[in-house]
Amino acid sequence: MYRKVILDNGLRIVTERMPALKSVTVGIWVNVGSRDEGSGEEGLSHFIEHMLFKGTRSRTATQISREIDALGGEMNAFTGRETTTFYVKVLDQQLAPALALLSDLFHHSRFDARDVEKEKQVVLEEIRMVQDDPEDLAQELHAQQTLSRHPLGRPILGNVAVIQRLRRTDLLRYVRAHYHPLQTVVTVAGNFDLKKLLPALESSFGSWRQDCWQRLDLWPPKVSGGLQVRKKRLEQAHLCLGLRGIPLAHKDRYAAHALNAVLGGSVSSRLFQEVREKRGLAYSIYSYLSSFSDGGAMTVYAATRPKEAARVIELVCKEIRRLRRSGIDRRELERVKNQMKGSLMLSLESTHSRMSKLAKDELYEGRHVSLDEMMAEIDRVSVAQVHRLSRELFETDGLSVTALGPVSDRAIQSALP
Repeated sequence: MYRKVILDNGLRIVTERMPALKSVTVGIWVNVGSRDEGSGEEGLSHFIEHMLFKGTRSRTATQISREIDALGGEMNAFTGRETTTFYVKVLDQQLAPALALLSDLFHHSRFDARDVEKEKQVVLEEIRMVQDDPEDLAQELHAQQTLSRHPLGRPILGNVAVIQRLRRTDLLRYVRAHYHPLQTVVTVAGNFDLKKLLPALESSFGSWRQDCWQRLDLWPPKVSGGLQVRKKRLEQAHLCLGLRGIPLAHKDRYAAHALNAVLGGSVSSRLFQEVREKRGLAYSIYSYLSSFSDGGAMTVYAATRPKEAARVIELVCKEIRRLRRSGIDRRELERVKNQMKGSLMLSLESTHSRMSKLAKDELYEGRHVSLDEMMAEIDRVSVAQVHRLSRELFETDGLSVTALGPVSDRAIQSALP
């Protein structure tokens, strides 16, 4: 059962009761991410996420860890390009203490200067970890190239220089500028007593007041084409090919997911079958959508032997052109629709997934989108709609290509359309 409540301070509470389950997940979603960072602030959204677990006025970081373990639950956070999320998942009978713990972290974290200095090293190690993971690094480089100078293309973790020089005052100023009740959604999914939950949430968040927050002048991202080759001593060449995508709430979003599934979104996809199963040119090859509030991109990733990099790019481009020219057939679309429905149903059996869906519906749609409505939208996707979308998005003249590894610029360039 879905329920939405707006507190007097403007904070939105969205809940969905799932009485058949024995768990519950609470999420706090703040509508701020890496795209909201100005010059010299790169990485602050992510760093603040870390700092909320480093101690409050009444709990040390060790006490926080021991308390969540004693509840038998999971508490964590993640930073995206447009949102920052803090959540806790516990058994239903542990909801009250879990909510009290999460609320304390959110409202009363100390941001101790000594902890900030220690956490700098942790975040710098996280950045180094990405640099040592070719798949992550290739996709990070590709995002920067594809979205050019747009803030959405910047690494969520930030850059080393900013992290090294940041101070406690920078973090507190950023929180005051961006953390506001009107910019926050609290979502709860699982088994709970609504009559007890709502007063607890009112107690935890109702008194939160903030005079103002920084209103940013955001502009839509634009996908830029071109080639970037980063030479690195690796066993494989890591390739990313990018095309224009669509926003999260776009009317064609279900058709876009169907198109992505056909191209490279599953083991039955055209690219997986052609490049891996038929030719054995790659172990890992897939495509995915990156959708934001006002734009998006579609990316194909593949890892292959350096001498086969040009051949893999040629095959990907060939499949993109074929989809643009001929679209898909009815049988292929029906298979993809069943896959989408099954994946959706299975994912939403988790209280964490339901919690996330509630938040995204509220942030990007401004309303609850029921499972029946989503199923009906999938059913409405047509062959003609997918073909129209492929013609709009799959323009290889605007293709963005990133290659990481021991590859030749000339060889990669020769494979491009």
